[in-house]
Amino acid sequence: MLSKFRLVRGEKGFTLIELLIVIAIIGILAAIAIPQFSAYKNRAYQSDAKANLHNLFLACKAYWADNGASGACAVAAVKDATYGYAQSTDVNIAITTATEAAFAATAINTKENATTFTITSNGTIS
Repeated sequence: MLSKFRLVRGEKGFTLIELLIVIAIIGILAAIAIPQFSAYKNRAYQSDAKANLHNLFLACKAYWADNGASGACAVAAVKDATYGYAQSTDVNIAITTATEAAFAATAINTKENATTFTITSNGTIS
């Protein structure tokens, strides 16, 4: 019975040093990948805020085409099926000037909370 548990000559396997080297390599790769992943997430949040601003601008353009350029475009007015604006749940948008000639709005993603984007009346996002 005990002969089954004895080491057989020539048995192959990994040494402790080899296993520690593999663990160290995995740790180094994780140390590089985790900050990169955070940066990718932040860029995705910023892109979501910019996309919401652009979609709001296009919906307001359609609103002004139907109701005249002097009408005030509001987020609530363009959220219906006619204009097709659907705001993301994590993006806060505020229209500061609602006329077509001087349109201005800001957006920030609540998950990123670092960058506020602004769109102007000619559609430039900064």
